[in-house]
Amino acid sequence: MRQTRTDPGSCTRRPALWTRLLATVTLLALCLHVPKISLAARPGDKHYNMAGFFDIHVCNWPGRPLFFMPLFSTAGYDDIRQIEIFYPDNSLLTRLDLSSYRTISKKDRPDKRVFIKQLDIPANAGDGWYAASITLNDGKVHRARDYVIISELGRASGQVPGDKQELPAPPEKLSWQAIPGATFYQVFIRDQWDNNKLIYTSTLLAEPELTLPEKLIESGGLYSWTIHARDTNEDLMLGDFNHGSMSKPTSFSVQ
Repeated sequence: MRQTRTDPGSCTRRPALWTRLLATVTLLALCLHVPKISLAARPGDKHYNMAGFFDIHVCNWPGRPLFFMPLFSTAGYDDIRQIEIFYPDNSLLTRLDLSSYRTISKKDRPDKRVFIKQLDIPANAGDGWYAASITLNDGKVHRARDYVIISELGRASGQVPGDKQELPAPPEKLSWQAIPGATFYQVFIRDQWDNNKLIYTSTLLAEPELTLPEKLIESGGLYSWTIHARDTNEDLMLGDFNHGSMSKPTSFSVQ
């Protein structure tokens, strides 16, 4: 059984900056979905080219305005010289920093790097086909495109259990209100007694509830959970997803 502390509220007074940093790490993880399907298996999908996969997410996170998150994932990262992102009118939007990436390692597959950037949505940005131009070290250039619709997907609300709620026993499930426009959800659970460690990431959920694995939540524990919502999944036009949102962390304790 977990040993409780004398001051259950002590973990909730974490500095705001540190809390936002932890939320950012979680949100980066959920926005870094790496496609499982190769170029050859996705004929006609403009997001793929011979160098990798391109997508832009329109993200609604707590505490900041709506923003773009362009990304490019590739196993051929050593061959890339430059990644440029263009507006639908072919003017330059931004360049991805090749020194800023996340490495994805999977058994029996080559490692991938996901180059990613967050930027405020410019006032002149509009809907349409955004493009990525990937220049290789040998001078060859590959293009990929993603259709972007700029609008806001609402964040989850109505969480059960609610924020700062104390439960008599570990819950069997977590639930929340359905978000208009969302078709999939993903839940992240953290153990606040263990330095806010991420202890569970759900699969994509089609309904606004999560049945918890047995023994994940323990008596005497203090936990927080966040919900990422997305409008679609692996769409030929919109990519992995177009709109995504993240709820504020909701905490609960168990007697």
